[in-house]
Amino acid sequence: MPLHVKEAGAGKPVVLIHGLFGSLENLGGLARQLAEHYHVFSLDLPNHGRSQHTEDTSLSQMADSVFRWLNAQPFQHASFIGHSLGGKVAMELALCHPEKVDRLAVLDIAPVHYAPHHEQVFKGLLSLQPATLPSRSEADAQLSAYVPELPIRSFLLKNLVRQEQGFGWRMNLPTLHRHYARLVSGNRRGQVYKGNTLFLKGGNSDYIGEQHRDEILSRFPNAKVKIVAGTGHWLHADKPDLVARLLQRFLL
Repeated sequence: MPLHVKEAGAGKPVVLIHGLFGSLENLGGLARQLAEHYHVFSLDLPNHGRSQHTEDTSLSQMADSVFRWLNAQPFQHASFIGHSLGGKVAMELALCHPEKVDRLAVLDIAPVHYAPHHEQVFKGLLSLQPATLPSRSEADAQLSAYVPELPIRSFLLKNLVRQEQGFGWRMNLPTLHRHYARLVSGNRRGQVYKGNTLFLKGGNSDYIGEQHRDEILSRFPNAKVKIVAGTGHWLHADKPDLVARLLQRFLL
Protein backbone atom coordinates (compact mmCIF):
# COMPACT_ATOMS: atom_id res chain seq x y z
CA MET A 1 0.00 0.00 0.00
CA PRO A 2 1.84 3.15 -1.15
CA LEU A 3 2.26 5.80 1.52
CA HIS A 4 2.67 9.49 0.84
CA VAL A 5 5.88 10.63 2.52
CA LYS A 6 7.62 13.97 3.01
CA GLU A 7 11.25 14.09 4.08
CA ALA A 8 13.58 16.78 5.36
CA GLY A 9 16.95 17.15 7.03
CA ALA A 10 19.88 14.74 7.26
CA GLY A 11 21.29 12.32 9.80
CA LYS A 12 19.75 9.38 11.60
CA PRO A 13 16.22 8.56 10.37
CA VAL A 14 13.22 9.61 12.45
CA VAL A 15 9.67 8.78 11.32
CA LEU A 16 6.65 10.89 12.34
CA ILE A 17 3.10 9.48 12.26
CA HIS A 18 -0.01 11.65 12.71
CA GLY A 19 -3.34 10.87 14.37
CA LEU A 20 -6.91 10.07 13.31
CA PHE A 21 -8.45 12.45 10.74
CA GLY A 22 -5.02 14.04 10.29
CA SER A 23 -2.17 14.12 7.82
CA LEU A 24 1.59 14.58 7.87
CA GLU A 25 1.02 18.34 7.92
CA ASN A 26 -0.24 18.11 11.52
CA LEU A 27 3.28 17.33 12.75
CA GLY A 28 4.90 19.79 10.35
CA GLY A 29 6.20 22.12 13.07
CA LEU A 30 7.76 19.24 14.94
CA ALA A 31 9.25 17.88 11.70
CA ARG A 32 10.91 21.23 10.94
CA GLN A 33 12.55 21.39 14.35
CA LEU A 34 13.74 17.78 14.33
CA ALA A 35 15.05 18.14 10.76
CA GLU A 36 17.78 20.41 12.12
CA HIS A 37 19.40 17.29 13.59
CA TYR A 38 17.80 14.27 11.90
CA HIS A 39 16.59 12.90 8.57
CA VAL A 40 12.85 13.22 9.20
CA PHE A 41 10.22 11.23 7.33
CA SER A 42 6.61 12.34 7.80
CA LEU A 43 4.01 9.77 6.71
CA ASP A 44 0.37 9.99 5.70
CA LEU A 45 -1.29 6.91 7.17
CA PRO A 46 -3.41 4.75 4.84
CA ASN A 47 -6.83 6.35 4.23
CA HIS A 48 -5.46 9.71 5.35
CA GLY A 49 -3.89 12.65 3.53
CA ARG A 50 -2.54 11.70 0.14
CA SER A 51 -1.98 8.02 0.90
CA GLN A 52 -3.97 5.26 -0.75
CA HIS A 53 -7.62 4.59 0.16
CA THR A 54 -8.76 1.05 0.93
CA GLU A 55 -12.00 -0.72 1.81
CA ASP A 56 -10.54 -2.19 5.01
CA THR A 57 -8.32 -0.86 7.77
CA SER A 58 -7.02 -1.69 11.26
CA LEU A 59 -4.07 -0.95 13.52
CA SER A 60 -2.24 -4.04 12.29
CA GLN A 61 -2.84 -3.18 8.62
CA MET A 62 -1.57 0.36 9.14
CA ALA A 63 1.50 -0.93 10.98
CA ASP A 64 2.12 -3.41 8.16
CA SER A 65 1.99 -0.59 5.61
CA VAL A 66 4.64 1.31 7.57
CA PHE A 67 6.70 -1.89 7.90
CA ARG A 68 6.64 -2.47 4.14
CA TRP A 69 7.53 1.17 3.48
CA LEU A 70 10.44 0.85 5.91
CA ASN A 71 11.68 -2.32 4.20
CA ALA A 72 11.94 -0.38 0.95
CA GLN A 73 14.25 2.22 2.50
CA PRO A 74 18.06 1.96 2.53
CA PHE A 75 18.26 2.34 6.33
CA GLN A 76 15.85 -0.52 7.27
CA HIS A 77 15.28 0.75 10.85
CA ALA A 78 14.54 4.10 12.45
CA SER A 79 13.24 5.92 15.51
CA PHE A 80 9.48 6.50 15.54
CA ILE A 81 7.34 9.29 16.95
CA GLY A 82 3.56 8.88 16.80
CA HIS A 83 0.70 11.04 18.03
CA SER A 84 -2.63 9.51 19.08
CA LEU A 85 -3.60 6.95 16.40
CA GLY A 86 -0.09 7.38 14.98
CA GLY A 87 1.25 6.42 18.39
CA LYS A 88 -0.85 3.27 18.36
CA VAL A 89 0.44 2.39 14.89
CA ALA A 90 4.05 3.00 15.98
CA MET A 91 3.52 0.85 19.08
CA GLU A 92 2.05 -1.94 16.96
CA LEU A 93 5.06 -1.81 14.65
CA ALA A 94 7.46 -1.92 17.60
CA LEU A 95 5.68 -4.89 19.15
CA CYS A 96 5.56 -6.86 15.89
CA HIS A 97 8.97 -5.86 14.52
CA PRO A 98 11.12 -4.60 17.41
CA GLU A 99 14.28 -4.84 15.33
CA LYS A 100 12.94 -2.08 13.08
CA VAL A 101 12.46 0.49 15.86
CA ASP A 102 15.53 2.16 17.39
CA ARG A 103 13.60 4.36 19.81
CA LEU A 104 9.88 4.89 20.28
CA ALA A 105 8.13 8.09 21.38
CA VAL A 106 4.35 8.08 21.86
CA LEU A 107 2.40 11.32 22.20
CA ASP A 108 -0.67 11.18 24.44
CA ILE A 109 -2.02 7.70 23.82
CA ALA A 110 -1.74 4.36 25.62
CA PRO A 111 -1.72 0.81 24.18
CA VAL A 112 -5.22 0.18 25.55
CA HIS A 113 -8.74 -0.14 24.22
CA TYR A 114 -10.61 3.17 24.33
CA ALA A 115 -14.36 3.50 24.48
CA PRO A 116 -15.72 5.09 21.28
CA HIS A 117 -15.54 8.86 21.70
CA HIS A 118 -15.72 10.29 18.18
CA GLU A 119 -19.41 9.61 17.54
CA GLN A 120 -20.38 13.28 17.27
CA VAL A 121 -17.41 14.00 15.02
CA PHE A 122 -18.37 11.20 12.64
CA LYS A 123 -22.01 12.23 12.76
CA GLY A 124 -21.10 15.78 11.84
CA LEU A 125 -18.67 14.83 9.06
CA LEU A 126 -21.11 12.33 7.54
CA SER A 127 -23.88 14.96 7.59
CA LEU A 128 -21.91 17.15 5.18
CA GLN A 129 -22.37 16.80 1.43
CA PRO A 130 -18.98 18.02 0.20
CA ALA A 131 -19.87 18.10 -3.52
CA THR A 132 -22.67 20.60 -2.89
CA LEU A 133 -20.88 22.86 -0.41
CA PRO A 134 -20.51 26.42 -1.72
CA SER A 135 -17.63 27.30 0.61
CA ARG A 136 -15.44 26.12 3.45
CA SER A 137 -17.17 28.59 5.78
CA GLU A 138 -20.52 26.94 5.04
CA ALA A 139 -19.00 23.56 5.93
CA ASP A 140 -17.77 25.06 9.19
CA ALA A 141 -21.22 26.47 9.95
CA GLN A 142 -22.91 23.12 9.36
CA LEU A 143 -20.33 21.17 11.33
CA SER A 144 -20.63 23.52 14.31
CA ALA A 145 -23.98 21.90 15.18
CA TYR A 146 -22.05 18.73 16.01
CA VAL A 147 -18.56 19.99 16.92
CA PRO A 148 -18.77 23.30 18.85
CA GLU A 149 -14.99 23.71 19.30
CA LEU A 150 -13.55 25.88 16.52
CA PRO A 151 -9.98 24.46 16.70
CA ILE A 152 -11.30 20.91 16.27
CA ARG A 153 -13.52 21.95 13.34
CA SER A 154 -10.59 23.71 11.70
CA PHE A 155 -8.48 20.57 12.11
CA LEU A 156 -11.20 18.32 10.64
CA LEU A 157 -11.96 20.60 7.71
CA LYS A 158 -8.37 20.53 6.54
CA ASN A 159 -9.54 17.30 4.92
CA LEU A 160 -11.84 19.24 2.56
CA VAL A 161 -10.25 19.79 -0.84
CA ARG A 162 -11.56 21.81 -3.78
CA GLN A 163 -12.89 19.89 -6.75
CA GLU A 164 -14.36 20.96 -10.09
CA GLN A 165 -17.71 21.09 -8.34
CA GLY A 166 -17.75 21.81 -4.64
CA PHE A 167 -15.39 19.88 -2.39
CA GLY A 168 -14.31 16.33 -1.63
CA TRP A 169 -12.77 14.50 1.30
CA ARG A 170 -9.05 13.85 1.21
CA MET A 171 -9.39 11.21 3.94
CA ASN A 172 -11.36 8.01 3.38
CA LEU A 173 -14.24 8.88 5.69
CA PRO A 174 -16.44 5.81 4.97
CA THR A 175 -13.66 3.31 5.75
CA LEU A 176 -12.52 5.15 8.88
CA HIS A 177 -16.10 5.24 10.13
CA ARG A 178 -16.85 1.61 9.28
CA HIS A 179 -13.71 0.28 11.01
CA TYR A 180 -13.38 2.86 13.78
CA ALA A 181 -13.67 0.20 16.51
CA ARG A 182 -10.49 -1.45 15.23
CA LEU A 183 -8.60 1.83 15.46
CA VAL A 184 -9.42 2.42 19.14
CA SER A 185 -8.68 -1.19 20.09
CA GLY A 186 -5.79 -2.09 22.35
CA ASN A 187 -2.37 -2.95 20.99
CA ARG A 188 -1.53 -6.63 20.84
CA ARG A 189 -0.65 -8.52 24.00
CA GLY A 190 1.99 -11.18 24.47
CA GLN A 191 4.72 -9.32 22.62
CA VAL A 192 7.24 -6.92 24.12
CA TYR A 193 9.33 -4.04 22.84
CA LYS A 194 12.39 -3.67 25.11
CA GLY A 195 13.84 -0.58 23.43
CA ASN A 196 13.88 2.89 24.94
CA THR A 197 10.33 4.23 24.96
CA LEU A 198 8.97 7.63 25.94
CA PHE A 199 5.32 8.45 26.54
CA LEU A 200 4.52 12.17 26.56
CA LYS A 201 1.23 12.92 28.28
CA GLY A 202 -0.70 16.14 27.87
CA GLY A 203 -1.15 17.48 31.39
CA ASN A 204 -4.80 18.31 30.80
CA SER A 205 -5.55 15.18 28.79
CA ASP A 206 -7.01 11.92 30.10
CA TYR A 207 -5.74 9.68 27.29
CA ILE A 208 -2.94 8.40 29.56
CA GLY A 209 -3.67 7.74 33.23
CA GLU A 210 -2.25 5.89 36.21
CA GLN A 211 -4.70 3.07 35.42
CA HIS A 212 -2.75 2.43 32.20
CA ARG A 213 0.59 1.87 33.95
CA ASP A 214 0.51 -1.94 33.91
CA GLU A 215 -0.75 -2.05 30.32
CA ILE A 216 2.17 0.13 29.24
CA LEU A 217 4.90 -1.67 31.18
CA SER A 218 3.71 -5.14 30.18
CA ARG A 219 4.43 -4.23 26.55
CA PHE A 220 7.14 -1.59 26.98
CA PRO A 221 9.18 -2.48 30.08
CA ASN A 222 11.70 0.32 29.46
CA ALA A 223 9.06 3.01 29.09
CA LYS A 224 9.13 6.36 30.84
CA VAL A 225 6.18 8.75 31.06
CA LYS A 226 6.64 12.51 31.13
CA ILE A 227 3.78 14.95 31.71
CA VAL A 228 3.79 18.17 29.69
CA ALA A 229 1.96 20.60 31.95
CA GLY A 230 -0.54 23.02 30.45
CA THR A 231 -1.21 20.96 27.34
CA GLY A 232 -4.10 18.90 26.03
CA HIS A 233 -4.24 15.99 23.62
CA TRP A 234 -2.48 18.07 20.93
CA LEU A 235 0.48 18.81 23.18
CA HIS A 236 2.81 19.35 20.20
CA ALA A 237 0.57 22.24 19.11
CA ASP A 238 0.09 23.66 22.62
CA LYS A 239 3.81 23.76 23.50
CA PRO A 240 5.73 22.98 20.32
CA ASP A 241 9.17 24.12 21.45
CA LEU A 242 9.04 22.21 24.75
CA VAL A 243 7.78 19.01 23.10
CA ALA A 244 10.48 19.27 20.43
CA ARG A 245 13.18 19.70 23.11
CA LEU A 246 11.91 16.69 25.07
CA LEU A 247 11.93 14.55 21.94
CA GLN A 248 15.39 15.71 20.87
CA ARG A 249 16.75 14.90 24.33
CA PHE A 250 15.13 11.45 24.17
CA LEU A 251 16.47 10.72 20.69
CA LEU A 252 19.98 11.63 21.77
